Amino acid sequence: MKAAFHTLGCKVNSYETQAIKEQFFALGFEEAAFDEAADVYVINTCSVTQIAERKSRQMIHRARKLAPGAVIAATGCYAQEDAKKLIDDGTADIVIGNNEKSRLAQTVLEKIEKAGNIEGILQHTSPEVYQKDLMHCKDYEEQKITSAGDHVRAYIKIQDGCDRFCSYCIIPYLRGRSRSRRAEDITAEAAALAANGYKEIIITGIDISDFAEEGLKKGDESLLYLIQEISKTGGIKRIRLGSLECAVITEKFMQGISRIPQFCPHFHLSLQSGSESVLKRMNRKYTPDEYYEKVKLIRKYYPEAAVCTDIIAGFPGETEEEFEETCAFVWKAGFSRTHVFKYSKRKGTRAADMPGQIDGATAAARSGKLIEITGRLQHEYEEKLIGRPVMVLFEEKTEEGFQVGYTPEYVKIAVKSEEDLVNVIAPVVPEDFIQTKEGLMLEAKMHRA
Repeated sequence: MKAAFHTLGCKVNSYETQAIKEQFFALGFEEAAFDEAADVYVINTCSVTQIAERKSRQMIHRARKLAPGAVIAATGCYAQEDAKKLIDDGTADIVIGNNEKSRLAQTVLEKIEKAGNIEGILQHTSPEVYQKDLMHCKDYEEQKITSAGDHVRAYIKIQDGCDRFCSYCIIPYLRGRSRSRRAEDITAEAAALAANGYKEIIITGIDISDFAEEGLKKGDESLLYLIQEISKTGGIKRIRLGSLECAVITEKFMQGISRIPQFCPHFHLSLQSGSESVLKRMNRKYTPDEYYEKVKLIRKYYPEAAVCTDIIAGFPGETEEEFEETCAFVWKAGFSRTHVFKYSKRKGTRAADMPGQIDGATAAARSGKLIEITGRLQHEYEEKLIGRPVMVLFEEKTEEGFQVGYTPEYVKIAVKSEEDLVNVIAPVVPEDFIQTKEGLMLEAKMHRA
């Protein structure tokens, strides 16, 4: 039998889809492309915005149209939120909640066996829902991967859920409270990935800054211990962190990671706004001044570190003065890369009912201005690499003949070479920017010492 998979949303979802794939492979299934005929379609949905929900529904409907007699399994955040709708409209045969994914493949197989064959499922079985009340769930659901597919970097999930309850975010309600994976399980997975040739590990989770290891203080102490343990794994040449909260950046943490040669000085430090009053309405637990102290601490240990962030433009009640405070803070922090989002009203969050909702044109103008500022800062940061040797882990070959990869600071580099460089870490010297089909990036030559 064949199973096809589609992932929407975050890197955690991508990791979980890979774990689900490996469940199916272990049961003897083969993988099919999502637009091909298959016996089973698994859609890992997203619910972070209304647009993400709409795309999730569209992909589930597309699967039903592609193969009316196939088993359609929906999982992920939208499936967690609106299982009844998916069952009532007849698009899904199985809905799996966010702490039930480790049993997804076995559940599908049992449903097929119960019906006798694929063709009998729609006629002889009823749709089924498997969910838990995640707001009261304390157990981390263990999932494992041994591969990251065709990628050369592998994500490892260390934590699920979130206790922060930012006023614009629905995720704590759909992922549940924060719960952490055991460090020994994480390091075992890192070893399995290294044995399969993966050189870079990216630590991911819903809130990795809240990671807790038994016997250690959660946050900086636990996360530092985990990074130290992964660094002992033979074959792992790089360790990169996903999105962080600024509280995890402490003197002890920075001092510890600075002693780990595999650590990549690439810090995605979530900001959201440079205005103290907006941060309060967002229920973010820091001020711009406190955040900036963390940026300075990073640069104390890594003067040329990449400090990246997320910013929401047009949050409810954001005045022109508050927006300008954010612009000024962006210049001050000197971010190397920024993801700018227009505020998206999300039903079920406190922000959706706040007064002073910003009109679309104003939010678009503000996000446009921020994108212009942050684009200039990114260009200035990357320009400093020109003429200097840097190490690149190459990931892919492009149609234009480039081999493309990333520096430890996550700067994208393109090289033209006769060698096959995919999954190779090699020194290069950036020479100038080049416009490619994939966008503007630095072009480099191989560096021969």
